[in-house]
Amino acid sequence: MSDPAPPTQPAAAGDSLVDLHGRSPWSMLPALLVGFFMIMLDTTIVNIAVPSLVSSFDAGLVAVGWVNSAYLLSYAILLLVAGRLGDRYGPRPMFIAGLAVFTAASLACGVAPTIGWLIAARAVQGIGGALVTPQTMTLITRVFPERQRGTALGLWGTIAGVAAIAGPLLGGLLVETIGWQWIFFVNVPVGVVALWLAFRRLPVLSTQARTLDLVGVGLSVVGLFLVVFGLQEGSTYDWGTIAGPVTVWGVIGVGLVVLVVFGLLQARRGEDALLPMRLFRRRNFLLGNVAGAAVTFAMIGIYFPIMLYLQEILGLSAIHAALVDLPGSVISAAVAPFVGRLSDRMPGKWIVATGFGGMALGVAWLAGWTDVERTAWHLVFPLALFALGVTAVMSPLSNLVSAGLEASTAGAASGAFNMTRQVGGVIGSAAIVVMLSARAAVEIPAMARSLADGLSAQGREVFLQALASGGLSQGTSGDVTLPEGTPASVVAEVHAAAVQAVHTGFAAATAQTMLLACAVVVVGLLAGLAMRSGAEPARAAVAVEAG
Repeated sequence: MSDPAPPTQPAAAGDSLVDLHGRSPWSMLPALLVGFFMIMLDTTIVNIAVPSLVSSFDAGLVAVGWVNSAYLLSYAILLLVAGRLGDRYGPRPMFIAGLAVFTAASLACGVAPTIGWLIAARAVQGIGGALVTPQTMTLITRVFPERQRGTALGLWGTIAGVAAIAGPLLGGLLVETIGWQWIFFVNVPVGVVALWLAFRRLPVLSTQARTLDLVGVGLSVVGLFLVVFGLQEGSTYDWGTIAGPVTVWGVIGVGLVVLVVFGLLQARRGEDALLPMRLFRRRNFLLGNVAGAAVTFAMIGIYFPIMLYLQEILGLSAIHAALVDLPGSVISAAVAPFVGRLSDRMPGKWIVATGFGGMALGVAWLAGWTDVERTAWHLVFPLALFALGVTAVMSPLSNLVSAGLEASTAGAASGAFNMTRQVGGVIGSAAIVVMLSARAAVEIPAMARSLADGLSAQGREVFLQALASGGLSQGTSGDVTLPEGTPASVVAEVHAAAVQAVHTGFAAATAQTMLLACAVVVVGLLAGLAMRSGAEPARAAVAVEAG
């Protein structure tokens, strides 16, 4: 395939920014979207297979938990580096390399003979995913003309939402029919198709020969690893000691110090920096990263406690719980392209603000309706409103962040934006787990003390003993250990009170936890309102080539 010279004249409005040899820029989207869908699918598909993995490998929950943690950790910490590698070597080769690594690692996951093998293969999968993700946004930003970019980014944003809901559903179907191995094997033919499309359809974009900031790479990887590991695994160690003198908060603190040093050195390196700090002098880029982190925080912030509530309190199976969110996801998938087109025709900040408003209303609605008296159907409507809000935010926000960026920093900007979103989710997961646990430890005993007044004298005594031992604040089953010889009538009375206390208290804790997510959404709303309506002017022309 020959490489024609770059065009000497700027592209006309509505024309592609790159010579695609007569093809439309839309011709490259299938490769990007198929690859991105596969990457995002694997962030959630493994969760539902945890019981099968425990049984298959005869492993503990902590070890099996690392099957997901290893993927998310390597994925998050390498996004920034991967984006800059796209600037240095071109997004096309980085996309293809990442897709090849991800596909091969998926095969290795499926044939894993031990849990250690599977964890290592998942970490390699995360490396492949990190290489792919920033290039998808970079290619859309650099190839699509401005008047079509919002629609293309709308489809890109839709993929993330559809993959998030498809993960548990597809995973449950595969695990229950042909085995957990197929949640990984399914990636192999999909990856091969995506690679074929990538080789045939993705354009070769011009690059600028700059030295790779190896010191910046090392500092960013170490700093992000320590912070993300601490936040992601903090609850595993009860936010205390990891080993010897090493504590969770110590790890996070050292990571933050390393990242501060990284930022100071980046400011001194200028254009050769891994992350050019002048990007943050652009109002939309800075505020867009804040808003992007808020979106992902909120998504993790509501779905984790709500899925627990649906399964543990309302008694739904994992697949049925995932189905509660299906209507909202389907509506969002249908609406996303129209949101993208709308963002091509009006200032994106107002669409972003409207989306955050919908998200805030949806979360507040969930907080008001999360109690033991509701059914699963009551949550379909606020979840659908929240999903629509996310859809309204994602593509216009991506467009606002990327608009006007020059080609030399498009990959770095994309990597930073995606890294910020991912870290926002990690922070959200940690914060929500902490708050949910803390509020449950308060609400469940408070409800139990209230219910104790209505029990018989003997029932009240054994019930308060169970409460004093802390048993009611652990889990959501309401099981209590009673003294031998307790009359059957008292056992039944105490058990009923325990179940009611745990379920009512946990539902109240879930509703209160929603308010934290709502507050973060409001921060995103304020960031969106503070953004500029139009694109900030680029300082350098976008130079591209096709191949």
